[in-house]
Amino acid sequence: MDGRDLVRSVKLVGSVRGLRTVRSSWRRRNADARALPRRGAERARVPGLVVGAEPGPGGGVVRFARSELRVRVAVGGAVFLGWDGAEPLPSYALAGAGPEPDPRAELEPDKDGGWQVVSERLTVAVSRHGAVELRTPGGVVLRRELPPRWWEPVAGGAARWVQRSEVPADARFFGLGGRASGPRLRDGVYRLWNTDPGGSFGPGDDPLYLTMPVQLVVSDAGTHLVFHDNSWSGRVTLREGEEGAGSGHDRPGMCEVRMDGGPLRCWVMAGTPARVLQGWTALTGAPALPPSWALGPQHARWGFGSEREVRRVVAGYRERGLPLSVLHLDIDHYDAHRVFTVDRERFPDLPGLAKELRENGVRLVSIVDPAVKAEPGNAVFDSGRAVGGGGAFVRDARGRVVRGEVWPGECVYPDFTNPQVREWWGGLYEERLAQGFSGVWHDMNEPVSFAAFGEPTLPRSARHCLEGRGGDHRQVHNVYGLAMARAGYEGLRRLRPEERPFLFSRSGWAGMQRYGGTWSGDVETIWPGLRASLALVLGMGLCGVPYSGPDVGGFGGSPSPELYLRWFQLGAYLPLFRTHAAIDAGRREPWEFGPRVLEHARAALEERERLRPYFVTLAQLAQLTGAPYVRPLWWGAPGERALRDCEDTFLLGDALLVAPVLEPGAERRAVRLPRGRWYDTATGEVYEGPGQVLLDAPLSRVPVLARAGSVLPVRGADGGVELEVWAPGAGRSGGGLVVRDAGDGWERAEVERYTSRLVDGTVVVERDGEEGPVNGPVRVRGL
Repeated sequence: MDGRDLVRSVKLVGSVRGLRTVRSSWRRRNADARALPRRGAERARVPGLVVGAEPGPGGGVVRFARSELRVRVAVGGAVFLGWDGAEPLPSYALAGAGPEPDPRAELEPDKDGGWQVVSERLTVAVSRHGAVELRTPGGVVLRRELPPRWWEPVAGGAARWVQRSEVPADARFFGLGGRASGPRLRDGVYRLWNTDPGGSFGPGDDPLYLTMPVQLVVSDAGTHLVFHDNSWSGRVTLREGEEGAGSGHDRPGMCEVRMDGGPLRCWVMAGTPARVLQGWTALTGAPALPPSWALGPQHARWGFGSEREVRRVVAGYRERGLPLSVLHLDIDHYDAHRVFTVDRERFPDLPGLAKELRENGVRLVSIVDPAVKAEPGNAVFDSGRAVGGGGAFVRDARGRVVRGEVWPGECVYPDFTNPQVREWWGGLYEERLAQGFSGVWHDMNEPVSFAAFGEPTLPRSARHCLEGRGGDHRQVHNVYGLAMARAGYEGLRRLRPEERPFLFSRSGWAGMQRYGGTWSGDVETIWPGLRASLALVLGMGLCGVPYSGPDVGGFGGSPSPELYLRWFQLGAYLPLFRTHAAIDAGRREPWEFGPRVLEHARAALEERERLRPYFVTLAQLAQLTGAPYVRPLWWGAPGERALRDCEDTFLLGDALLVAPVLEPGAERRAVRLPRGRWYDTATGEVYEGPGQVLLDAPLSRVPVLARAGSVLPVRGADGGVELEVWAPGAGRSGGGLVVRDAGDGWERAEVERYTSRLVDGTVVVERDGEEGPVNGPVRVRGL
């Protein structure tokens, strides 16, 4: 228990809810003490020496004295490594049955008594002691896995294990889900246990709501991704390497993965960053495509309180000519915080309000928490008890329904690892659609139970269905939010099959992009919180979740006008652009911070709307290729070491470079440029990369640069789509991809490819496969 947990505990104990929370915490502790065996004496084990091998599809099995390793290369180049009989399935991360083995990859003897599998993108070399080297086709080592070690309780039970790895001395680590201290992960220990931090968080807080055992490693040797497919709690220790000076030896980088149980299995894929993310999403599923309206400006507040206040806020946007696409209702619109209900006194006609707003171009999105008030007469509770043979709710090892303390009071928790429960829960969203909501926002789904002793979770011994296999909460905790997202997404698809569902979730796990996106959670309202917001979005994109964004302005407290504006300007270039605040944080509408902030916020909103066709294109390309909208500066040039260390600037697609202001009082900032020609979109100034430039960053805007030769779709003055083309340099060419908005259904979009080149001082733009001038307006900039 840390200081924050202690303060929260002291505040809670004096209230009725606090007493129930203390009782709930003791129940959890007692349940675990009874049901979870003590580890007692343990027996350590390593693989031992190789004793034989058996070829199989895509590779084969290498047998050691005390273990065995399965190596399988899949079609597409991903490599699976599974110890002690571990197979790719079952897995919550993989999409469907997983990829087929590559028939061209064969297990063959290697030097010194080892074995190897050679594939198109990776060579896997297994030593006679159980070390595994992953090499490029040219023989350069990307990663070396040392022989693993297990600790098995003598009395029986889950074995914990450790896997240590070495990477090149110049390598940089990224990923591991939502990390406020990223996107580059420095030396340290990172926990794998989805956690509600119990209040607003900053860059030093770890873990947060959404952890993933997904590492992306970038070095001169190449880029590779490693995914340890294990949902148990664990921790990852990282240490960057150091290159030897002169004739000194390099010290390789180090990664150590320790898990408290579960299988030792992992997937590895290598190539360019774009190819790695494409392979990762092929393995875990294509990102859900958000409706086009979800790419516009969104506004939320915990504490609108009434239909009158909602109308006042929306009218404020309309009267000031500010665009608004979505408004979110938090838990205060529920009846006594009970999910799938409405407070009829404060919201007497919610369907009418939703219809009125929709006619003005504003959609309503509802928060949905998993905790169900344990109260007979509560329709959700009563219907849940009738699901299947034993009800929908999680039980302890003695068969009793687990109860915890959340916003509605004493609550129970659906077991989303049960297909029947997912179907029941998905059907409940019919009530949300009937109230006029167009999408949902999952919160408190780590899952949270208020705790007086720093234990914001269900008992680790609680029992779950696990798709019929059975197991306890130690295996389920990290995938609970993922399974809830699946239930909601599939339910919305059944209920409204003609529309793409809109869903984003605070918690989740690898593969959650199949069902929607995420957001930062309760980020602290401080300048480091602004920096953490960017880190989280970049990190989630590199883990395969392209649609995300922060609480613009921070969650709790009152931002200064400058901090609010700089956060707003950053948010305008992120996929999920949403202002949000706690119930006691005051109003966050742009006009609440004075006329100067309003003027500059208006410019950011207008630019976001102008770029809406570009965001539509990026969303479609993310689904097709896995490439995130927001990319680190090294995305196209991972070999550029200076770019790997740049964390305060990002690429928006291929065309734009955005340099947000992340420090108070700054009106100029240094910006590192990748190779090529770049145009300042505000001043038209031209800069040549690679290198570093100093750019103006007045309070009215943040620096945004366009890549020479880029072709991107924007909204024209008439509201239609026009092509914005940034002139290529002499003797150079460029281009871009454009995907038109095909509506919010399931119609397959067409990808248009354009090229640009400079001919006798004139920029010529052509569409691949067509002759003659481009059909539609084209605006050339940069000449």
